[in-house]
Amino acid sequence: MGTVLGEMRNVPWHELQHAYGSASQVPGMLSRIAWGDGPTAEDALSDLGQWIAAPAVFDATVAAVPFLWELAATETVKDRAGVLELLAAILASGHDLHPEWTRAAHDAVVAGRPTVARLAADASSAEAEAEAQTHAHVRAQAQARQQAVRDAAVRLLAAIDGHICAACPPRAL
Repeated sequence: MGTVLGEMRNVPWHELQHAYGSASQVPGMLSRIAWGDGPTAEDALSDLGQWIAAPAVFDATVAAVPFLWELAATETVKDRAGVLELLAAILASGHDLHPEWTRAAHDAVVAGRPTVARLAADASSAEAEAEAQTHAHVRAQAQARQQAVRDAAVRLLAAIDGHICAACPPRAL
């Protein structure tokens, strides 16, 4: 496996649009989510959500979803639960004038079902990390982060499995 977000440079972001115009800033936001501290990652997630998920999805949304899945699966990302929540927001959003963007964005979220199923069931890695910590507060923080990831993953998994919208054909499970 390559570097986190390594393939991001292959996307013509300047040709894509988000809610406020050119998506050329999306790679910077994804990078802040990947490598920023907690507050930096949270701010970037909030901004990115406003750009690509609320109130609508865009062609930049479709391009960003695979990278969001990559971030959700990367244990060093500070706000993995927030990434999963953004993916859920994308699945719940659409674009009335561009149903093809809606379907493509939803398909990209649904394509990550194996990842979210693993995250919903996987407690071992964070629990092992927490056990390795010597300070009780650090252990408690790691356990709380893992629980937040699991909870967000369970909600997203249910949303994927129950997803129905006018832009997407019914799915066989």
